[in-house]
Amino acid sequence: MNRAILALNAGSSSIKFALYEHGLTAQRLISRGIIEGIGEDPHLTARAPDSTVVDRQAWGASAAASHEEVLQPLLAWMTSHLGHTELAAVGHRVVHGGLSFRQPVRIDAHTLSALEQLVPLAPLHQPHHLAAVKAIKHLHPELKQVACFDTAFHGDMPAVATSLGLPHAYASAGMRRYGFHGLSYEYLAGQLRDFAPALADGRVILAHLGNGASLCAMRHGRSVDTTMGFSALDGLLMGTRCGSLDPGAILHLLQARGLTVSAVERLLYQESGLLGVSGISADMRTLLASSDRYARDAIDLFTYRIVKEIGGLASALHGLDALVFSAGIGEHAASIRAGVCEALSWLGIECDELANQQHQTLISTIHSAVRVFVIRTDEEAIIARHTAEVLRDLARKDATA
Repeated sequence: MNRAILALNAGSSSIKFALYEHGLTAQRLISRGIIEGIGEDPHLTARAPDSTVVDRQAWGASAAASHEEVLQPLLAWMTSHLGHTELAAVGHRVVHGGLSFRQPVRIDAHTLSALEQLVPLAPLHQPHHLAAVKAIKHLHPELKQVACFDTAFHGDMPAVATSLGLPHAYASAGMRRYGFHGLSYEYLAGQLRDFAPALADGRVILAHLGNGASLCAMRHGRSVDTTMGFSALDGLLMGTRCGSLDPGAILHLLQARGLTVSAVERLLYQESGLLGVSGISADMRTLLASSDRYARDAIDLFTYRIVKEIGGLASALHGLDALVFSAGIGEHAASIRAGVCEALSWLGIECDELANQQHQTLISTIHSAVRVFVIRTDEEAIIARHTAEVLRDLARKDATA
């Protein structure tokens, strides 16, 4: 009998979801969508696999308080569309797995407690993932829940790529470079193997460019380095996050400018990046449409950081065979892709202008020394697949018990 798996990617004001039917060997998308406006005016948009809108719902400001209050109608909506298919489990994106969680795991009381201990390492994301877990547990305590970790893909990076350069006592306590966006990178690595199997084992840089942004250097389909480190603040300029920052600047903010720790945290996570530099918006679409000087400054800095970090990762890989753009900006902002490729012409990259404008999968010319792709990421597909694997493992254990 086929069963359904719900994949959830919960944020502070939105929840992305995808519902899959799982048989013994195949995974079929039933519907996907998003709940937006949590905390203000929540509304749901659900789409069929072909992206056709199949339902829209709005619950009004009275339902705005919590994840639980929006997940309850979502689960009811899904039940009505599943018919006789059983909802077997819910899989969650969890940003931080720390040192303990290198594989997807069923969530129990012990696991939930351990994940709560990691909240200080990912304060912008972890609390919202766990809020969704707790809401599902309260609404449907019989449902199995599985955590899938963004950090897991980077778990086998070489030790030299994980070190922060601090005394050993701190490293032993878990202070190291973890890397994030792992679910996206895992999906992209699989897609690249389908699109260009000869390149998949080569020297590849994946560019997950969205409101959160990072790069991952891969060899043989495995992460060898990445731009995000101990926290999701590191590396590239992002929507509201500063990216790489001299630690001395943080000391200056605390000591000379008199900011509190919480004020610095708010500044670095919520008030910097594209929003802070432009003073206009964290949304790249708004900045690209603006003629304001500071909007241009933000775009230029965003592109510069990407180019600079790709240069460093290419050095770590001893060359580059393929570059993959993905996520909201990477998939849709042709001018950003063109700017990055032009600045990397010294690597032998040649961008096909027409292919890039048309958002084709391959956007490099036939003469380009580096193949350049645009591949849509799908974190929910990876979450669903891992959740199904955990369910199968649990079933095998039950059968042999």
